[in-house]
Amino acid sequence: MNQKKNFVLAAVATMLLSSAAWAETELTVYTAIEAEDLKRYAETFNQDHPDIKLNFIRDSTGVITAKLLAEKDNPQADVVWGLAATSLLVLKSEGMLEAYAPKGADQLKPNFVDTDTPPSWVGMDAWAASICFNTVEGGKLGLTAPKSWKDLTKPEYKGHVVMPNPASSGTGYLDVSSWLQLFGEKDGWTYMDGLHQNVAAYTHSGSKPCKMAAAGETVIGISFEFRAAKSKAEGAPIDIIIPEEGIGWDMEASAIVAGTAKEEAAKTLLDWSVSKKANEMYNVGYAVVAMPGVAKPVPHLPADIEGKMIKNDFEWAANNRNTILEEWTKRYDSKSEPKS
Repeated sequence: MNQKKNFVLAAVATMLLSSAAWAETELTVYTAIEAEDLKRYAETFNQDHPDIKLNFIRDSTGVITAKLLAEKDNPQADVVWGLAATSLLVLKSEGMLEAYAPKGADQLKPNFVDTDTPPSWVGMDAWAASICFNTVEGGKLGLTAPKSWKDLTKPEYKGHVVMPNPASSGTGYLDVSSWLQLFGEKDGWTYMDGLHQNVAAYTHSGSKPCKMAAAGETVIGISFEFRAAKSKAEGAPIDIIIPEEGIGWDMEASAIVAGTAKEEAAKTLLDWSVSKKANEMYNVGYAVVAMPGVAKPVPHLPADIEGKMIKNDFEWAANNRNTILEEWTKRYDSKSEPKS
């Protein structure tokens, strides 16, 4: 009897040790998700997986991408959850991502999943360019709201436009890469030369230009639609303008960092990241999500915003990223805000 009792106690002890070890699983997660959303995302994930603690390292897209590339030979992250697909394509080309098909990935829109089998990354949601126009400050100056990207080069807007630096901000990069696709390379740079004349500053955050417009610190902030809708919902006197030529966009996506010692927990997060529950969580702010039939309209955004998004060549944007950023920096970086 004692022998049996000892066996049972030993088995229980082993189970407790095993569960304790699992309970202490921590994932280092690199992300460019808006800082104000990280707590909600972690709490929602932990409702289903309380045994995995997420330690977020958060910064703007360009900074996180540069950090990952700098750590290529000594990776510090286990998972990337919420980084531009164009950035993940760069990391993929460097062999830095662990290919994995999350459970349920076949339920996502095909353009939200890497084309390789198994995929190196999976999408979450899309964020798209928009213009925040402060109606109060614009009215004081007698300015009319722009309707198109090309309107922003009009002399009346000189000194009243703020946009993100594409080297720091994913939003800035989707703007620049989309203009080059929309207008062609030569005319795209000519357009940006004209826009530069009206720009007061280039910020290192994609949300900051809209926050500045919302606060009356500038009249026009080139930003993204989630931030614009949030600012308007908070009572900011802004119009959200979707330029008539169409809008650039990128998707937030996730991947496992190659070489992680916590592959099982990383796979658990990736599995959850493509679930219906996760997509419903993304839809709180983002009008376009990876899973069909989930998204409900986001207040203050047009219901057909997905139809305004250009046919974005992500591979082209990723493959030409360094060349585009070098040219942009050479031409326009003089007006960038100092890096904090």
